[in-house]
Amino acid sequence: MPPARKRVRTFDPARTRAAVLAQYALVREGIARLTPDQLQAPTRLGDWTVRELTAHLSVAVGSVVRGLELPEPARRELALMDYPAMASARAVEPDEDAQATAAEGTTDELFARAADRLPEVLATVTDERLIPTRLGAMRLSDFLVTRVVELVVRTDDLNDATDLGVPFDRQAQAITTRFLADALAVKAPGGAVEVRVPPFAVIQCGAGPRHTRGTPPNVVETDPLTWTRLATGRTDWATEVAAGRITASGDRANLTPTLPVLP
Repeated sequence: MPPARKRVRTFDPARTRAAVLAQYALVREGIARLTPDQLQAPTRLGDWTVRELTAHLSVAVGSVVRGLELPEPARRELALMDYPAMASARAVEPDEDAQATAAEGTTDELFARAADRLPEVLATVTDERLIPTRLGAMRLSDFLVTRVVELVVRTDDLNDATDLGVPFDRQAQAITTRFLADALAVKAPGGAVEVRVPPFAVIQCGAGPRHTRGTPPNVVETDPLTWTRLATGRTDWATEVAAGRITASGDRANLTPTLPVLP
């Protein structure tokens, strides 16, 4: 008999839609304050400048609009929790869409173009509508989860490169934390380690004896923003442990071999 499939978390579609719009609005407000010098500043993303980062954010949200304007794919190809592995496999590909978008207009124009159309387009489709993506067809509700994650991660990239201090919508941060925690559980299945990211997520992962009662022997705990940075390779385990932003106990509690889970 095959092993039972691990229960997959579901995300409330209405909250996901609201989170996309809320985080994008916060980013748009911050972007409007950027100076020309800041737009040319480097980021922690290799050769990307702040301008290219903002263009990528426009592409990330605009992809929903563009995808919904195309014919609906014939079948679903990509489940939500397959997305991290697929995205990781293609992470080295150049982001030509962002580079092209950066040359199309001013930053404010790019954000307005995506932000103004998204609510109208979303109002015309159901959550089950299939949308083509560069990784395969996905349900709209699932693809919007990935857009929330993209927005939160890139908002942190933007804050790191500038002094904008763009805030995080609470629901967007909750969705991002839970998605990345679930991605770890998929990448490293098992129950030997309990990973806690209060107040949003608790998962078990890692090969070894499964814990069922009392205090787990292997526990990792951190905050949502540190977890997001770890899970996406923006920081590393040793740095965050040394800074006191991770507490870890137990022989199996070091998550270094399984990080990051998403580029």
